Amino acid sequence: MKQIPRGIWVLLAANVVIALGYGLIAPALPEFARSFGVSATAATVIVSAFAFMRLVFAPASGALVARLGERRVYLTGLTIVAVSTFASAFAQSYWQLLLFRGLGGVGSTMFSVSALALLIRLSPPDIRGRVSGYFSAGFLLGSISGPLIGAGLIGFGLRLPFVVYAVALVIASVVVATQLRGVGGRPVVDTGPPLDPMGLREALRDRTYRAVLASSFTQGFASQGVRVAVVPLLIVDGLGAPSGWSGVVLAIYAAGNVVSILVAGRLSDVHGRKPVMLPGLAVMAAATLFIGFSDSLWVIAMLSFFAGVGSGLFAPTHQAALADVLSVRGKGGSALASYQMISDVGAVTGPILAGLMVDHGGGFGPAFLLTGVVPLLALALWVWARETAPARVAASAAPTSPS
Repeated sequence: MKQIPRGIWVLLAANVVIALGYGLIAPALPEFARSFGVSATAATVIVSAFAFMRLVFAPASGALVARLGERRVYLTGLTIVAVSTFASAFAQSYWQLLLFRGLGGVGSTMFSVSALALLIRLSPPDIRGRVSGYFSAGFLLGSISGPLIGAGLIGFGLRLPFVVYAVALVIASVVVATQLRGVGGRPVVDTGPPLDPMGLREALRDRTYRAVLASSFTQGFASQGVRVAVVPLLIVDGLGAPSGWSGVVLAIYAAGNVVSILVAGRLSDVHGRKPVMLPGLAVMAAATLFIGFSDSLWVIAMLSFFAGVGSGLFAPTHQAALADVLSVRGKGGSALASYQMISDVGAVTGPILAGLMVDHGGGFGPAFLLTGVVPLLALALWVWARETAPARVAASAAPTSPS
């Protein structure tokens, strides 16, 4: 079995640290916003502001990666998020918190786009799904432990998780700065003149790329948006449970991710992207549709687990499919940035729409019903997508022997 490149393991380690810190603040962020006396919708806007700034700055991030190289952009982004997170810990008003979290989104999209560009170029084609699985798993390992630790830290104050997150980002910066020297954007193998990155217009002609955008939107809307912003409100405001349970339920979702994410990458390399994508989206949709109608903490936890299983099946798989489509061209580019942008569109709109449904549209039930419809729409596009896994494409292209 082919070995995973060392640079991927460095990115994996950094992902664990980054996700650990992000998970630390997930249970505290909506409640911290509510502590300034704002509505549920205003609290969810705090989550959306981070994603909105990621969305606005994504095109510039793609251009910076192409011009300056992945390593420089990655480190600059981590530094920006560390500083803004530390400032958030000392916010004295809702508007200060909104400003600091929004600025963090600028840095976040810088290191997200650059990390994905590195992943695409460093991944051997025949194990691209497995690499994407490990890459996503690194983030999830932190996502599981982060909310649990964050739930404990809340007892010492809602500001402490932000300080700890800032420290975690500094650690991740040191890991990347010292272990990825010499990788900073230069081609891994020089096989000729550099190719221009694939543009969005060209990529949109590929039906698999269009399906990837749909599932990326789903990931932002449901997993990164509604899950982080609304599930803690459902636990605390809807059920009247202690805030620490928010971290437990978020960790259970992440545990469902881990159950499926490591096998998803391997399965997609062998059997193709679509056979893994389709059930993943279906399971996520089915589990999400009914979360908001339950008044049992244990039922919500169980449904969250299965929603995590579904997300774990499709998250690394559509990332591998993206790499299949874009890997023939240069680093960065508008097609790569647009993949990140559409996820951020989902992360921006998801919490706001769900928050409006909670406040004015009938409560948590309709909010999660809306959220469950989104992966069903992505599922429809994936039904018509072409298969891109190198092993399956090679098998379908091989001539058949005469009988």
